[in-house]
Amino acid sequence: MSRTSAARVALVTCRPGPGVTADIDLPVLAREMRAAGADADAVYWDDPDADWAAYDLAVIRSTWDYSWRAAEFTAWAERCGKATRLANPAAVVRWNTDKRYLGELAAAGVPAVPTRYLAPGDPVDLPDDHEYVVKPTSGAGARFAARYTPEEHDTAVRQLARMHAEGFTAMVQPYVRGIDVGGERALQFFGGQLLHASRKGAVLTPGTPYDARKVAHPGLEPWTPCPSELAVAERALAAVPNAPELLYARVDLVDGEDGQPCVMELELVEPNLFLSLHPGSVPKVVEAVLAAAGR
Repeated sequence: MSRTSAARVALVTCRPGPGVTADIDLPVLAREMRAAGADADAVYWDDPDADWAAYDLAVIRSTWDYSWRAAEFTAWAERCGKATRLANPAAVVRWNTDKRYLGELAAAGVPAVPTRYLAPGDPVDLPDDHEYVVKPTSGAGARFAARYTPEEHDTAVRQLARMHAEGFTAMVQPYVRGIDVGGERALQFFGGQLLHASRKGAVLTPGTPYDARKVAHPGLEPWTPCPSELAVAERALAAVPNAPELLYARVDLVDGEDGQPCVMELELVEPNLFLSLHPGSVPKVVEAVLAAAGR
């Protein structure tokens, strides 16, 4: 490819299907990439005919079915990363698809929601003195996630049995009550800089079955992060292996028992950028993608 040719960028997404939310930002991003002079294509990650080597850059955008096929997806990321530049890189994808990374963040001194892990075959050990959440280490959109009181122990055990039968490792976390007051704040970074931030309400309401479809972003609104939120987010990103290679990142924060922000989740694979809520961020995303593509 000549140095004067347009950058070829694959915006990686997934096929429509049951339980898969449409990416309303993708057409906008593709259009603006083309307006900036790039050849931008939306490509399914599992398309057997996709020629990844034909692109200068493949940007994972809305592969929102990956958690159902995590091993297949990480294998694809390895292959794609060998054919072209992949953002974020395959090593980051592999690390971030397993939420056991929360334990690594906590070990590195990053404030994070306390988390225990129950793999298939582990003894069932659930709290008997506080409300808690059970969810899979590989999941998105609150799939297989539910909130329980100690009195709902038997229901939680049935959820664990179902998850373990399907090969999932479960996470058990205290229900962070701060989310009912301050919500969950999502700080988006792109090209190493804060892009914008949003806040949403609690996703897990009492009594909602773990296998029910949830509203992933209730009450979403723009948010201006305070210095303590920015500080925790930056500490979390600095603790990521291969952190300098990140093109994009979303850090989800809630207020812990001490009232201070802590990490609920670190989204480095396919975070929704909420560009429809922040249209002014589109040019910044386009600029950063073109820079990553070498243009």
